[in-house]
Amino acid sequence: MIFQRAALREFASTALTVFVALFAIVLSTQLVRLLGQAAGGKVASEAVMALLGFGALRYLGVILSLTLFISVLLAMSRTWRDSEMVVWFATGLPLSAWVRPVVLFALPMVVAVAVLSLYLSPWSQVKSAEFRTRMSNRDDVAQMSPGSFRESSQANRVFFVESGDGSDGAVKNIFVSSSDKGRVGVTVAADGYTQTLASGDRFVVLLHGRRYEGLPGTPEFRVMEFERYAVRIETKESQGAEERPNVLTVQELLADPSPPNMGELAFRIGLPIAALNLALLAIPLSFVNPRAGRANNLLMALLIYLVYSNLLSVTQAMVAQGKLSFGMVMWTLHGGMFLLLSAMFAWRMYGHLPRALRSR
Repeated sequence: MIFQRAALREFASTALTVFVALFAIVLSTQLVRLLGQAAGGKVASEAVMALLGFGALRYLGVILSLTLFISVLLAMSRTWRDSEMVVWFATGLPLSAWVRPVVLFALPMVVAVAVLSLYLSPWSQVKSAEFRTRMSNRDDVAQMSPGSFRESSQANRVFFVESGDGSDGAVKNIFVSSSDKGRVGVTVAADGYTQTLASGDRFVVLLHGRRYEGLPGTPEFRVMEFERYAVRIETKESQGAEERPNVLTVQELLADPSPPNMGELAFRIGLPIAALNLALLAIPLSFVNPRAGRANNLLMALLIYLVYSNLLSVTQAMVAQGKLSFGMVMWTLHGGMFLLLSAMFAWRMYGHLPRALRSR
């Protein structure tokens, strides 16, 4: 059918533009946040790109859902604005005839949202948590990077190395500032390297350096020169990633139907259902009076989307707290949205048309 192919083509072109814009916004905000954490020492600089990829995969389902809603809304608003819908009604076709092309366009994206929500998004959060844990479990020397100051995990030392030649962990021009029981020490050395003993203990060995130690505000201080000075590295105990409901697989959530797990499952299943409901809801919401502005319907659509998406999170929290059951959320939230969808279809088809067209 020519009309159906034309509608699908317009939906696809609009969706591509919307998706690129939304994905760029999400990537930009995630990158700014991660760079800020890296600058503050909370995230290793070499982990930024990996965490950016995991974060993008986590939010991809929400982006696709919003893309589907906006693309159908914009494409159909254009038909109202250009008076194509008047011709459509004059031929005797109802507004509900748009359901078929919208569903054909929406189904692949809804399936993608379901796969992302149920499987890929939890997987990305597991990998992101494991990656963060692995990076945080590194010792202080492993986290040092040439040309930057790095605070130790106990917050009692600050390391700085000017450069590293990459052989056996050797570095040059080292600066270490330490604080212990009110006494401040500063150690500088021309060369250094890391050493691991047979017992597993690790040391930073400084060569050809000097150490200044004293009590701030008093003349009590001393200066020591050394040929070789070893500092023991405190090794962190390995910590595993915390098992939260949002990192569990669907099988694990079903195996332990506790309220937090059921709340997480309600959110994951609700996301693709909400995507389909919103795509269909965009059909009656797209109405634009050619003689008036189109801001009213866009504001209404934005308000409905925000309320619906926030209700997904609110009902997830209520299920996790035991205030609502899983089945009640599925029927009340998504069933209520379907009733609203049906009511808006009826209003646009029978309550907002000229009498001459309504009687056809």
